[in-house]
Amino acid sequence: MAHPYLTEEHEMFRKAFRSFLKKEAEPFYEQWEEQQWIPRSFWEKLGEYGYLCPQVDEKYGGSGADFGYSVVINEELERIGSSLVGVGLHNDIVVPYIESYGTEEQKKKWLPKCVTGEIITAIAMTEPGAGSDLANIQSTAVKDGDEYIINGQKTFITNGIHADLVLVACKTDPGAIPKHKGISLIVVEANTPGFSKGQKLKKVGLHAQDTAELFFDECRVPQTNLLGKEGEGFRYLMEKLQQERLVVAINAQVAAEEMFELTLEYTKQRKAFGRSISSFQSIQFELVEMKTEIEIGRTFLDQLIAEHMEGKDVVAKVSMAKWWITELAKKVASKCMQLHGGYGYMEEYKIARRYRDIPVAAIYAGTNEIMKTIIAKKLGL
Repeated sequence: MAHPYLTEEHEMFRKAFRSFLKKEAEPFYEQWEEQQWIPRSFWEKLGEYGYLCPQVDEKYGGSGADFGYSVVINEELERIGSSLVGVGLHNDIVVPYIESYGTEEQKKKWLPKCVTGEIITAIAMTEPGAGSDLANIQSTAVKDGDEYIINGQKTFITNGIHADLVLVACKTDPGAIPKHKGISLIVVEANTPGFSKGQKLKKVGLHAQDTAELFFDECRVPQTNLLGKEGEGFRYLMEKLQQERLVVAINAQVAAEEMFELTLEYTKQRKAFGRSISSFQSIQFELVEMKTEIEIGRTFLDQLIAEHMEGKDVVAKVSMAKWWITELAKKVASKCMQLHGGYGYMEEYKIARRYRDIPVAAIYAGTNEIMKTIIAKKLGL
């Protein structure tokens, strides 16, 4: 269905980007999954053709494009495979922090290279003992002269291995009451002494996407790397999580749509008892139910994206979408694998990869249990 917030220019952009991915990503994706790595050369090509951070202001090398272009990029990347999620994180989650809260000097220093792919970004929030409960992170940044000394550990960091620039959430005031008032965001560059990356973490799915632990041991960074104001980090995170969770919902929606189309085609071709299994009423009902719920998800999501682009506060609705659509995608994955029969369990069939890739969408960017808690608060409960 047509997205009401997209223009003819957006669709022309989609056509060009889809053509780019057909040449530069689709033929290599299985190889990337097997080697569990997306080469930096792909990031550089994305930058060369203008597919990284299109929203960045032209004076920093971007196109000044609206969020509709980001939607197109995220949708087309997801159609290739979920392991490309790190591109969306760079474009629409990390770089916007620098755009919104960075100084002019910080923007000039980092944004142009984020656009070209010379710099790949990550954001480090989660710790071994603190995930959704961000107020209880233990990583600290203590002032020493004109520097911060950072100590701590982060885990499950998307783009963690590739990252040249990491936004680190840490406590600059460990004694602050309430706790979240002591959190700040500090930018750490990859070559900083005291900063190290652990091995690439082995995951159930998203095999080509690099996820890592990060370590900070007496890591010294200049105070000029503070992003925004000291003690305001938690507020910044809350402000940006709306778009982060919206991106997760977009990816989950596209994954559900892709899984359905794969399965619809398979049931038409697969024969049993002398006829296509799509002719059996029980199979038809399964397909009809999935298609209906997927259409409901798309309608809600499109309305939500339009409101987000208008600058509206849609935190409650985004939380609903992140929860409901990721759960829908998990349900679709399970049903679609079942409808593929034994072949659905074979790695050569795309549904197998989708089945293991989608569950984490209900976990990252805030678990779905946290989404329900946010919705309850917004309802005054």
